[in-house]
Amino acid sequence: MNEKMELPQGWAIEKLGDVCFTTSGGTPSRKIDSYYCGNIPWVKSGELDKGLITKTEEFISEEAVKKSSAKIFPKGTLLIALYGATIGKLGFLGVAAATNQAICGIFKNEVIELQFLKYYLFNKRNKLIEQGAGGAQPNISQTILKELDVVIPPLPEQHRIVAKIEELFSSLDKGIENLKTAQAQLKTYRQAVLKWAFEGKLTNMSESGLGGLQDDRMKAVEQEIPQSPNSPILNSPILQSSNPENPDSDNGELPKGWKWEKLGQLIEKPKYGTSKKCNYDVEGIGVLRIPNISNGYIDASDLKSAVFDEKEKDDLCLRKGDILTIRSNGSVDLVGKCALINKKDETYLYAGYLIRLRPLTHSILPKYLLYLMSSKELRLQIESKAKSTSGVNNINSQELCSLIIPLAPLPEQSRIVTEIETRLSVCDKLEESITQSLSQAEALRQSILKKAFEGKLVPQDPTDEPASVLLERIRALRQAQGPAKKTRTTKGKN
Repeated sequence: MNEKMELPQGWAIEKLGDVCFTTSGGTPSRKIDSYYCGNIPWVKSGELDKGLITKTEEFISEEAVKKSSAKIFPKGTLLIALYGATIGKLGFLGVAAATNQAICGIFKNEVIELQFLKYYLFNKRNKLIEQGAGGAQPNISQTILKELDVVIPPLPEQHRIVAKIEELFSSLDKGIENLKTAQAQLKTYRQAVLKWAFEGKLTNMSESGLGGLQDDRMKAVEQEIPQSPNSPILNSPILQSSNPENPDSDNGELPKGWKWEKLGQLIEKPKYGTSKKCNYDVEGIGVLRIPNISNGYIDASDLKSAVFDEKEKDDLCLRKGDILTIRSNGSVDLVGKCALINKKDETYLYAGYLIRLRPLTHSILPKYLLYLMSSKELRLQIESKAKSTSGVNNINSQELCSLIIPLAPLPEQSRIVTEIETRLSVCDKLEESITQSLSQAEALRQSILKKAFEGKLVPQDPTDEPASVLLERIRALRQAQGPAKKTRTTKGKN
């Protein structure tokens, strides 16, 4: 909080510790089993992302509370995480409960509405993280929390601000949900396009309702690209036409002129990459690794290098049209993931966790194979063959060569690639727009909070009792507890 900012009339700034009672929890000894056999809910910081907390993973006993620093917080207490990856996460107790020492409880009081404070602390989370100190993960102490400047509007205005924030956040959350639904529909559509393509149906759809997306359809889609999370993205023509049939239905018979073929008959002998150690500071040849395989193409923004002799260069050379596929990874979803080599990628070699597939172009087009390897049907074959050893999934060159693929005649392959790219290019544009809108949604959330705590979200009511008056009255009632600190206020704007 910028203390020099002009506050609305009736607002005040106080240290959080001067207006709220806070205390942290504790962890009973794990060596005494009976401490964890009680009926008192015990909250851990990882549970603070549940909003209103009514259930916990663990419970402790009354004896545990008596013989440790754990304490029972009343229902309605605001909780904030102090340590590690969860720092700054918030939650409300829906039941009386104890917490571990990584959580600070903030109790109800007469000065500040805890829902208002929750949103304020959410808005200040990054500042709190910056103030955190410690090892690899940030930690904030109660001292840091208590020293945090908090703006305090009149109580009625606090209630109005909370109501407005919740109204706007509800609308925002609905928009975000719609955007994520659209993302899921695009994923389904992409797989449907690939399924139709390799069943021979896609090139026969040009006259159907799905059809080729010509200029007029393209314009219609672009007009539906959302400018905000509330835009009617789900009305996009590409989403409305994305599932005219069940994409999980049986393949059926192949079209006339097509045949089933083993991949090994359509490519040169697969070639494993180098096992040579690569480094960032070596002046040699760039070596493509698993992180460089990105969405069907090479992302060479993060390269390591190594020194190779001429024989190694010849063995591991890359040509335009080659396909690199991941053969080994902890995630089975990444095994078999491919990238197509373009002219600019030919200067690189590749690492041992990758296999080079070199299509025999008189039999199969590189892009046809690339898209085929991403289809659901081929993914199922790849994942069924990938073996897991000590948590690492592997597929070898022989298993890749045994994949059964639907092979279209070369002219048909070319048309199929064109049809796929026409549709997926629209998907890419829409996906980019969705991602941008999700980013805008988060920025809008922060903007709402910023306006709220600057007094710009709801109008002020001159009949509201000023926060300074309320604070002085509360201090008078607490006079016995010690000298009061001066409340910082400004006359400011209305």
